[in-house]
Amino acid sequence: MTAITEKRTEGTIFPILIALSVSHLLNDTIQSLIPAIYPIIKTNYALSFAQIGLITLSFQLAASLLQPFVGMYTDRKPQPYSLAAGMGFSLIGLIILANASRFPVMVMAVCLIGVGSSIFHPEASRMAHTASGGRKGLAQSVFQLGGNFGSSLGPLLAAWIIVPHGQFSIIWFSLMALFAMVILSYIGKWYKGIIREHRKKRTASSAVAPTLPKGKVALAVTVLLVLIFSKYFYMASLTNYFTFYLIDKFHVSVPASQIYLFVFLFSIAAGTLIGGPVGDRIGRKYVIWVSILGVAPFSLLLPHVNLFWTIVLIIPIGVILASAFSAILVYAQELIPGKVGLISGLFFGFAFGMAGIGSALLGNLADATSIKYVFYICSFLPLIGLLTGFLPDIEGKRRKKIATEAQKR
Repeated sequence: MTAITEKRTEGTIFPILIALSVSHLLNDTIQSLIPAIYPIIKTNYALSFAQIGLITLSFQLAASLLQPFVGMYTDRKPQPYSLAAGMGFSLIGLIILANASRFPVMVMAVCLIGVGSSIFHPEASRMAHTASGGRKGLAQSVFQLGGNFGSSLGPLLAAWIIVPHGQFSIIWFSLMALFAMVILSYIGKWYKGIIREHRKKRTASSAVAPTLPKGKVALAVTVLLVLIFSKYFYMASLTNYFTFYLIDKFHVSVPASQIYLFVFLFSIAAGTLIGGPVGDRIGRKYVIWVSILGVAPFSLLLPHVNLFWTIVLIIPIGVILASAFSAILVYAQELIPGKVGLISGLFFGFAFGMAGIGSALLGNLADATSIKYVFYICSFLPLIGLLTGFLPDIEGKRRKKIATEAQKR
């Protein structure tokens, strides 16, 4: 079905991109409730940091392991209504989580939410690619904007609703899942029409062969995955343990810590639109350079400042980090043309997996040392961005090739 994603370049279909972004917002708001309720369930059920990390690991593995396989399958057989079906898993998980009083039941609930997420991301990313009209970076940024804004809402909604009203109030968020299923059914109807149109005009695949040798492609993919590791390990420390860090170091209240976490996550949402469109204009490699390595000065300062400067520093950290994923994802899609679903599933899945493993390892490290030590160690992770220098300039090669072909004509 490669031709679907390559031929629809007449114009960017913004209503579909906005619908995808809104559904991404609802999906990731549901996901973000999981770390947002950690201080509550840790106190209520006397959980250790290691158990908190295991809950995150279980969710992230469920949300990551299936994604490459979902993407590989939908590259061959697109499933227009799979997104609505996947949201049904999240709906069931929310209902169970609202009523869970035992650790194993909590793990099962977050796994169901993770399965819903693993079905959502690869095919939703493919649909954004289809609706891009050739502006792939912009489309991915619009799609990611909803997800990142949704992630920022979770802690705020937890502070307003779940903290004062208790764990069972999570049940109200099942209405979000139902609303998302309605939107995703509408998007599925549109995509089904795209598939039908393609089948009527079936032609030979228009996939473009990779312009680099396999060895260079493998090296580039490896570097990109290491950069994802750097980004999401660092993100795991902030997303899952920032509230505990603030409570431990500055003795803030749980509601206040949730609001400060919202500031960080909102800064990610605010910076999301930068990476994709800028990458479309100046090249994605330059955006990757800045988005990973550019965080280092701020991350290195973070463990050594007071509460005021902590909140100030997490804003540029969030904004700069936000530009990374869209640029990395589109760069990888262009590195291996014709495999949009597989690449989306691989990179979303790897990102989720690294976040889960990072959360589990950092939770154990926090139990063995302290939460302050965890933040000190993690502050060095953005320096891994130096590996961006090993990425080939595929966009420069493509521009030269197009210029050469134009001169021949």
